[in-house]
Amino acid sequence: MNMNEQMQQSEKSILHTYNRFPVVLDHGEGCWLYDTEGKKYLDFAAGIAVNALGYHYPGYDEALKAQIDKLLHISNLYYNEPMSEAGEKLVKASGMSKAFFTNSGTEAIEGALKAARKYAYAKGEKERYEIVAMNHSFHGRSMGALSVTGNEHYRKPFEPLIGGVKFADFNDLDSVKAQITEKTCAIITETVQGEGGIYPAKQSFLEGLRKICDEKDIILIFDEIQCGMGRTGAYFAWQSYGVKPDIMTCAKALGSGVPVGAFVLGEKAAQASLAPGDHGTTYGGNPFVCAAVSKVFDIFEKDHILEHVQELTPYLEEKLDGLVEKFDTVAARRGKGFMQGLVITGVPVGSVVTKALENGLLVISAGSDVLRLVPPLIITKEHIDQMIGILEKCLA
Repeated sequence: MNMNEQMQQSEKSILHTYNRFPVVLDHGEGCWLYDTEGKKYLDFAAGIAVNALGYHYPGYDEALKAQIDKLLHISNLYYNEPMSEAGEKLVKASGMSKAFFTNSGTEAIEGALKAARKYAYAKGEKERYEIVAMNHSFHGRSMGALSVTGNEHYRKPFEPLIGGVKFADFNDLDSVKAQITEKTCAIITETVQGEGGIYPAKQSFLEGLRKICDEKDIILIFDEIQCGMGRTGAYFAWQSYGVKPDIMTCAKALGSGVPVGAFVLGEKAAQASLAPGDHGTTYGGNPFVCAAVSKVFDIFEKDHILEHVQELTPYLEEKLDGLVEKFDTVAARRGKGFMQGLVITGVPVGSVVTKALENGLLVISAGSDVLRLVPPLIITKEHIDQMIGILEKCLA
């Protein structure tokens, strides 16, 4: 079948909940993807910030193949070595206390919300169940995660959602304070808003949230699903602010390709929230995905992935700022590390994404007008130059 026939075949059997781009991707190598007809694409989307190590990174495939030969799944009724190793490395990297592995970022959010409510319940404060979330945030599409997603467009068709959720404005501490009551048990925010348009948190905002939560014994949850695992130059974006959450969620690049997420609890939340019987998952933490997580941490450390992001970020930002100066349709750049956004004006951002695809570059959008760049963390200056060249052609 040619590529068009393959797409038609997919539409016959797969529920149409995505308006997919007209390409059938077949394989990848390094920072490049290839479609079924042999055309290659420079990947600055990374499977929506998942493929931190690109494709076929040395040692990664071999670790997964070795685990396939040993054990794929046994359930959480038993211990398994890869889970223990991955958990230890995740706790060490985050400086937190206990981890729970899930199948996705959405499930990590669900666990974090349950842990926050259980924390208040365990202290005998059953009336404390309200959660303050941020406008323009995105935390997932399950009913719980959707309830704290600050975009009415996503929520409205599925209401009523879980109750007790209030919304404040991101980076506006007074707005958050206005939503807090004696019933508030948790505040949840992305450290860098992703789907909402690539907005990094302000230092004063995160510090203010931490102070409020300490004073009122409120659980502070940071969503690091997209901005975590090295994307901003630290394992987790909050670490560069020096503001530690009580609970953190992560996923996407955590396994760099396999479906895995986690929520990680600090000592306070770990000691007084979820207990046996409160939460579970059949597939979460199975040997296969945890072998991937463990190997990802090994590669990050051995090959200095975080340092590479830190060293190359100024060059990436300089080149993107050059597009802002050169083109009237690029109004601004914002972002942190390898999580960058260009604000597009005068033309639909979708048209730029499509034009880039036609010219062999994969980029995605965020919000209504932002071109999102979340490449593999292993890109080089040459890749950045190639990306800029293609974007200049598209924007011209």
